[in-house]
Amino acid sequence: MSENTALSRRRFLQGSALVVAFSLTSPSTTAVASAQEELPGSLEDTPELNAWIAIEDDATVTVYTGKVELGQGIKTALAQIAADELEVEFGRIDLVTAATETTPDEGYTAGSQSMEDSGTAITYAAAQARRILLESAAEELGGEPGELSVEDGTITDGGGNEITYWDVVEDESFATDVSADVETKPPDEKAIVGSERARVDIPGKIFGDPSYVQDLRRPSDARGGADIQGEDEGEDREDVGSEELLHGRVVRPPGYVAELESVDEEEVAEMDGVIEIVRDGDFLGVVAQTEWQAIQAMEELRDGAEWNVEDSLPGRDDLYDHLREDTQDDTVVEEDGDTEAALSDAAETLEAEYRRPYQMHASIGPSCAVAEIVADDQERVLNVWTHSQGVYPLQEALEELVEAKQIDEVNCTHLEGSGCYGHNGADDVAGDAAMLTYAVEGQPVRVQWMREDENQWEPLGSAMLMEPRAGLSDDGTIVGWEYDVWSYPHSTRPPGQPLLAGMYREDAIETRENSPIPLPTGGGTRNSIPLYELENTQITHHFLPEPDVRVSALRALGGYANVFALESFVDELAHAAETDPVEFRLEHMADERARDVIETAAEEAGWADPDLNDDQGIGIGFAQYKNLSAYAAVVVEVTVDSDSGEVTVDRAVAADDSGEIVNPIGVRQQIRGGIIQSASWTLLEDVDFDAQGVTDTDWGSYPILTFPDVPDVHVELIDRPGEPYLGTGEASQGPTAAAIGNAVYDAVGARVREIPITPDRIQDALD
Repeated sequence: MSENTALSRRRFLQGSALVVAFSLTSPSTTAVASAQEELPGSLEDTPELNAWIAIEDDATVTVYTGKVELGQGIKTALAQIAADELEVEFGRIDLVTAATETTPDEGYTAGSQSMEDSGTAITYAAAQARRILLESAAEELGGEPGELSVEDGTITDGGGNEITYWDVVEDESFATDVSADVETKPPDEKAIVGSERARVDIPGKIFGDPSYVQDLRRPSDARGGADIQGEDEGEDREDVGSEELLHGRVVRPPGYVAELESVDEEEVAEMDGVIEIVRDGDFLGVVAQTEWQAIQAMEELRDGAEWNVEDSLPGRDDLYDHLREDTQDDTVVEEDGDTEAALSDAAETLEAEYRRPYQMHASIGPSCAVAEIVADDQERVLNVWTHSQGVYPLQEALEELVEAKQIDEVNCTHLEGSGCYGHNGADDVAGDAAMLTYAVEGQPVRVQWMREDENQWEPLGSAMLMEPRAGLSDDGTIVGWEYDVWSYPHSTRPPGQPLLAGMYREDAIETRENSPIPLPTGGGTRNSIPLYELENTQITHHFLPEPDVRVSALRALGGYANVFALESFVDELAHAAETDPVEFRLEHMADERARDVIETAAEEAGWADPDLNDDQGIGIGFAQYKNLSAYAAVVVEVTVDSDSGEVTVDRAVAADDSGEIVNPIGVRQQIRGGIIQSASWTLLEDVDFDAQGVTDTDWGSYPILTFPDVPDVHVELIDRPGEPYLGTGEASQGPTAAAIGNAVYDAVGARVREIPITPDRIQDALD
């Protein structure tokens, strides 16, 4: 369908001053020169200036990004970048997030790359736009561009003559590619970048305005990345568009491997409000007039369904043995020197085994999507509103799902949802909505998963097993380092793997072979290579391509578990060397920026002289995320109850280096949020399953950290104006886990090497 997916921004920008059609289905071939330049960020794939910036008739500026707002604050930060480079007031910027009809294809919003990819692209695009507008103004005013100044889009020459961006822009002004050598503003001239700006997405959420895909009542209000429109004054929100918007639910099988043998449809079809029952192979769903009617019908269908269910999973107690014994591809991903000889000659050798279970995304609100099919004499179009982290990849997966249904075009528009933290159910629920809306063509269908759907059917974060081994010299220096990691895939995102609905329909879409994500980003190997200065190293990845439990991307991927293992083991080595853990790290660290965050976190936390009770401990963890993004060091203080063994994280102090900081509020929130979520993973979260599937169906069986347990968190930022942006969103996950484990050891003198660190495991370590 590639010929049907070319971007048509005319529908979105009707009446605008600058309307230039372009295609985002493939990298630009508009100029040989641009192909030869090394364009930064996402400009490499989308160099066209008019893909990023539009000067509008109403004295505003529209900025387009293929990234999405996930609560990380990029709608605010990216707008700050554009406003500063263009030299317009922040309030003039209208930032449009990912929509296949209107924005660049920037893949997934993942890997903490929004600022690195989109932020860098918008920096250069806005600088290029400013240069073009100044050149046009110079022609009008009869001077040189360098003699002009700009304030809030008004250009002034030395004689006091003025002209605005909106006066000089023409339809073809931005019909060019961004140049890699365009001059961006130096740090000392930036006024908006680096300043604290309240997030633009927060007010609507605080005051109850429609903000999420779950709130969508009029789908046409949110086409092409537009914000959800509120209801007319005086209208009851629940009634808005209720005659048009239908509701759907899907009946899930009782296990991963199950066949629907029969279902009693007759009684359900006669229930109030039921419009359509959809059965396609083992896919079973219902469409009704209201959400409650859809839920009631779904429950009746479930009760009347007969399934043939097979046992397909290993026992939970055998998880880590199964990791070792399952079919695997072994790859040495890093090798330097003679590790075997170094370990043999070492004065002391240590080895350990660390474990991380399957864990959920645990999104507070279940996944939701709205879909509709619009048809005329020319074409049939499937429109989907989704909180997926990748609208273009989802578009491709949906095209595969509806390939046999005579759909000419698929459009996906992102709207915010509850926190994704990777590949949760957001993509799959969009597939469900597409399947159901086909049965009631012409009416939009809203599908929201139930809590048990989310817990049992979302892809989980992969279980992992890590085995470090190291040797110390007589003076306490690490002389050899060996590390083995066992892991299932860390990304089965669509379209790499089919949507859930496609797996269970009659003409099931076959799953594809999984392969490991290569370094430097890595999946199971992410952050498996220590940043410390080490000689004689060998890191081996034991990749298991065929997971038993459905797995995919969870925040930080393998970086969380690898940093937990590495930084815990470094702590063990420090104690074996009878050296302070902070000093031990610094003795093995040459990277000055890494040293800065370690020293800053330790100093801010009072590491040298902590004020602790007998049942308290202090620990530190460090990593540069992916060894190429933000640097983070986290110090935590914990209390371990002497009777119950329960761990409380009392305080966390973090130091972060994310390069040039655009919005300090946003960076602090990302580090703080990562610390809180990591504390929940590290102390509480562990998916239970039986031979057929996941058995944790609610918050009682899968508890997460609650507000009373949230620690006091202080984040110290190291700003480096002029340096590249470094991704922040996942930087504190791993260091926090290690810091908690190390603090527990400091408190009780026993090492717990398996996540979550529970009272029972602490007691076992003490025995």
